[in-house]
Amino acid sequence: MSYLGIDLGTSGLRALLTGGDGTPVASAERHYEVQHPHSGWSEQDPADWIAALEGAVEELRRQPAWADLRGIGVAGHMHGAVTLDDENRVIRPCILWNDTRSHAEAALLDATPGVRTLSGNIVFPGFTAPKLMWMRSHEPEAFARVAKVLLPAAYLTFYLTGDHVADMSDSAGTSWLDTGARDWSDALLDAGGMRRDQMPRLVEGSDKAGALREDLARRWGVGPGAAVAGGAGDNAAAACGTGVLSEGQGFVSLGTSGVLLAARDGYRPAPESALHSFCHAVPATWYQMGVMLSCTDSLNWLARITGARPAELTSALGDCIEAPGRLRFLPYLSGERTPHNDAAIRGAFTGIGAETSRDDLTRAVLEGVCFGLRDSAEALASVGARPEALLAIGGGSGSRYWLRLLATVLNVPLRLPKAGEFGAALGAARLGRVAATGEDPREVMLPPATGEVIEPLADLTAAFDDAYQRFGPAYRGIKSVQ
Repeated sequence: MSYLGIDLGTSGLRALLTGGDGTPVASAERHYEVQHPHSGWSEQDPADWIAALEGAVEELRRQPAWADLRGIGVAGHMHGAVTLDDENRVIRPCILWNDTRSHAEAALLDATPGVRTLSGNIVFPGFTAPKLMWMRSHEPEAFARVAKVLLPAAYLTFYLTGDHVADMSDSAGTSWLDTGARDWSDALLDAGGMRRDQMPRLVEGSDKAGALREDLARRWGVGPGAAVAGGAGDNAAAACGTGVLSEGQGFVSLGTSGVLLAARDGYRPAPESALHSFCHAVPATWYQMGVMLSCTDSLNWLARITGARPAELTSALGDCIEAPGRLRFLPYLSGERTPHNDAAIRGAFTGIGAETSRDDLTRAVLEGVCFGLRDSAEALASVGARPEALLAIGGGSGSRYWLRLLATVLNVPLRLPKAGEFGAALGAARLGRVAATGEDPREVMLPPATGEVIEPLADLTAAFDDAYQRFGPAYRGIKSVQ
């Protein structure tokens, strides 16, 4: 038997084929563009996703294991709005998670009594509900044609099965789901001007959502009846791929944006902290995460303006972590989510002197990002989520300096996985496997083997604690003068 995991990203699609024991067999990638027709707009044509999927499948079909495909799972970037008419035709390009046009509608919905309580979250401009409110005001003819709204991963699942179905983890980011009850909320739908019949059927991410369409199975050269799982939002799928399913487990992702995620055995929302509280992709489990918008993007920005590669900047620092000095960097290049929910704030250096060098700027940028992630760690700790160790993933985890610094700022060990496959594509394949076999998710979604543990530097934790205490007031000071 073999299983297919599909990771629908913002810039490209990755398809991973695994064997019956979960071992990766082969992968294929296809890329596509994001359109920005106006300032703050971010859109994609769902037809590009289908073309990418078909191209990846065509490549994977060369593998002998392909013919034994038994299960498929789809993970996707969250919050996007794919609108379909009553003949299942796409009405307009998908409005993506990083689109900010509906900021006014988001603020209006967020201020509506009961919305935060039921959804468990602040209504961010990137969420799905305010996008449809924007359509109602600015594209009323298109809005009037909306028969179904699907998230990006659910749209691929629709292509695979012919059914409108979505999982809990992805749907929790719409502001239409009662996240505690794991069901659509009529009150939330009404607040956003929507109806329950416009929503897809809900299933758990590890449950079977349907079977691969017979015409696709014939064309793809696989047997009939392959199970298609409910799937997951991208971070929930990454948690499945890294085995983060239970209380006390978590990961930190040093990617373009930064994510600090903790699995929860119960539902403990804290919207006032700007934490995301979402359903997990497995039953009776939730997760909470803090998100910072400019993680490795901060280092990439410094590299761009200094004419150096990011790896050059970090390697120049050597191996020795220094105590924080006067120079401080606020990593708000594109606004911030946790804990500020501030789309307008922008970054800053403070404490620059005539003696400041490029290495000093690099060190301050890395420290500022670590302090931003500490904000998320503090928010998680305030609701009782305190993982004893964190799995470190993402491109930034390639810098040992950054990892030692982060472990010290968070005062928690960081585990590095051994070289191998993990993350959203593997998590999606695991969901497909569970949907096909009925296995216990916790026996399938195991953590990767640890290759190295980065411990905090005990002699510097107090110094970085002191520097962190000055980091929050610096945000307020910069905010007051911008």
